[in-house]
Amino acid sequence: MLNEILRSYPAVYAVGRDYQIITVTSRETLCWVEVAGEEFFDESNGIIRSGKPVHKVELPMELLDEACEYTVCLRPVIERKPYYTETEDVIRLTFPFRPVRGGDIKIYHIADAHNKVETPVAAGRYFGDELDLLVLNGDIPNHSGDIKNFDAIHEIAGRITRGELPVIFSRGNHDMRGIYAENIAEYTPTDRGNSYFTFRLGDMWGLVLDCGEDKPDSSVEYGNTICCHAFRKRETRFIEEVIKNAEGEYLAEGVKKRVVICHDPFTYTPPAPFDIEIELFTYWARLLGEHIKPNFMLCGHKHVTEVCYPGCERDNKGQPCPVIIGANPHKYEEPDIYEGCALIYGNESVTVRFTDQDGHITGEEKFDI
Repeated sequence: MLNEILRSYPAVYAVGRDYQIITVTSRETLCWVEVAGEEFFDESNGIIRSGKPVHKVELPMELLDEACEYTVCLRPVIERKPYYTETEDVIRLTFPFRPVRGGDIKIYHIADAHNKVETPVAAGRYFGDELDLLVLNGDIPNHSGDIKNFDAIHEIAGRITRGELPVIFSRGNHDMRGIYAENIAEYTPTDRGNSYFTFRLGDMWGLVLDCGEDKPDSSVEYGNTICCHAFRKRETRFIEEVIKNAEGEYLAEGVKKRVVICHDPFTYTPPAPFDIEIELFTYWARLLGEHIKPNFMLCGHKHVTEVCYPGCERDNKGQPCPVIIGANPHKYEEPDIYEGCALIYGNESVTVRFTDQDGHITGEEKFDI
């Protein structure tokens, strides 16, 4: 605990051309962030929020990249009333920030933590102070039936980055299960509520996709609560719009690296009942391969660590690039083991190391881009 109010370090999530700084407080608190003399509030149409413990503040990426520091401002609420609300003095906590610039980018990838925290955090410290970017790629909580499960997302992000580095968050299928799944946009970074978006960090451009659930909408497991087919159709139109705006996205000046991040490696079709959206996902793969041409796709979901190349046995939709499946939570094993993925993303090659919570390298590959 940083103090009696802030429960963990803040996390700086990248979405589009903005950062969304998320903090979690232990009591009712008003929250805002100051950067280079400007104030950015966790607010709703001019009303500073205090009713939820998770505070999300959006600000321009360019501003924080230049300032290289930000101050989280917390004003604890004694009693919020229609008139004459009572509050305490402001607590200010300043954090340094190191943006992604370019060259060799050191990335650590965590997915499928399923509410584990200690071992994913230990694995995510593989690069130490040399880490440039953290990716949290779905199923960080085990489900969304308990609001407390969202804490795992921001605790892992905060403890690994200490609020000093950017984070990319991607939703997984387990995140969709439970009553609080419908509120996930309030507790995690999204693009105006959408869980799919692009981002730009230094010379790297990225596309975050969301496959939704992994079985048909009609599955009895979901109890008539899922409409992922319609969701994926909207997402397909989004991908098409990204391609139409290529000059402002992946073909923009200065872009040297292109990556796709998606919890589910959708270019692989497993057996029924997981054999969904074959036509749509094949179309996604074709759009990526013909237009965006990513250097690799980073995934989780399968609880394995491996690199799948175009034409491999898992490729049945026409992979546009190598697919790195980079997370194994060893979910039902004792003692607690977690494997994630450390990447060194250069302009000419990608080095992939699968590592565990003790820093041991359990597998390594390198491929040219």
